[in-house]
Amino acid sequence: MKRVAFHNLGCKVNDYETDIMQQLFVKNDFQVVPFSEKADIYVINTCTVTNMADRKSRQMLHRAKKMNPDAIVVAVGCYVQTSPEEVKNDSSVDIAIGNNKKSEVIEIIEDYISKNKPELFSNIIDINHTDVYETMHLDSTAERTRAYIKIQDGCNQFCSYCLIPFARGRVRSRDEADILEEIKGLGKKGYKEFVLTGIHVSSYGIEDPNDLSQNKLAGLLEKIQKIDEVERIRLSSLEPRVVTREFAQRISKLDKLCPHFHLSLQSGCDETLKRMNRHYSTDQYKEGVSLLREYFDNPAITTDIIAGFPGESDEEFEKSFSFAREIGFYEMHIFKYSKRKGTVAATMKGQVLDSLKEERSKRLIELGDGLSKEFRKSYLNKVRPVLFEECVKIDGKDYIIGHTPEYIKVALDANDAESNEVKMVTLTSFLSDDVMLAK
Repeated sequence: MKRVAFHNLGCKVNDYETDIMQQLFVKNDFQVVPFSEKADIYVINTCTVTNMADRKSRQMLHRAKKMNPDAIVVAVGCYVQTSPEEVKNDSSVDIAIGNNKKSEVIEIIEDYISKNKPELFSNIIDINHTDVYETMHLDSTAERTRAYIKIQDGCNQFCSYCLIPFARGRVRSRDEADILEEIKGLGKKGYKEFVLTGIHVSSYGIEDPNDLSQNKLAGLLEKIQKIDEVERIRLSSLEPRVVTREFAQRISKLDKLCPHFHLSLQSGCDETLKRMNRHYSTDQYKEGVSLLREYFDNPAITTDIIAGFPGESDEEFEKSFSFAREIGFYEMHIFKYSKRKGTVAATMKGQVLDSLKEERSKRLIELGDGLSKEFRKSYLNKVRPVLFEECVKIDGKDYIIGHTPEYIKVALDANDAESNEVKMVTLTSFLSDDVMLAK
């Protein structure tokens, strides 16, 4: 039995696709081993979202070949798409597979072996002229309580700091019936929570890249709601423009949908948003948040913010900082702007000093920590359903950890619940800065 090892870099979409590839190898009688062990085949699902992601992708490819020089090292994914010449000239790589070809990994490897290829065997596609969604179907995941479900691929937004449209191509949506079938199958195997993910989830079913108001996503959510085995539905992210009154009203009627919404902001300053080529204003963003808070009781609103984007003056940063404080996020994921070769932003004037990026990032992180604590406090002494996931030891005591629908992390005495159980509990106090204690 041949041994295969996987290493995944990047987003939840990559996680999903890695699970699919691993599943394909198992079905073809391969033994999956940890990446740290000697294997006959190493598959590295690469990422290219930052220069650091490119570097990590190269490092893992080199590490694989070093562990077993005779192994077949397979580079797949976004770094392969955006840097084909680098991959081609990398002696550690035997096979390069671009996006939209991952489901063919077994056939590509078999073809490589049968032809005894001494040179790089490349299957990089022209992603910018691909309009067909690559069909994949997940039977199980490493997690036992929560499953990530990929519903679309690609992005049409072309933010000035991002290469993802060039790595993933234009928006393609997965067939609705295939999504529902996958969820039903996983639900019958005991999975209770389903997280809809993709490169730009709000574009699901959208044909016009400038019109996000068609609410095909709402229709999909309504059908998932009707699946008996599903207990929770969660969205990985949303574009602010998709949150119309009709959308908020429709999804608020779905009692299985978790009131936890990630609306990526990137900046709370309109001038900065324009340079980023984000397609909304702060007023539109605020309206989306207001609608969610109108139709849901104290929902968790989370976001991403970039500190030190090119041209961000002190005044622009203060606008962004004040806007984030005004919105009152549950969690803020803060990123210091990093030049990404090949993007418009990398050539912009007004590149911000690293020391200033660090200072601004620190202030935003401190703000986020305070807002997060305040949000959790608002749930003190409230009864919430928690999906428990795993047992951990904290300060010498055994707890079982889970999350509320708002994605508040909760700890309960390990004897009082089981993994993959949903239980109503009262949130009584803080066990740590980011974990609430329940009884």
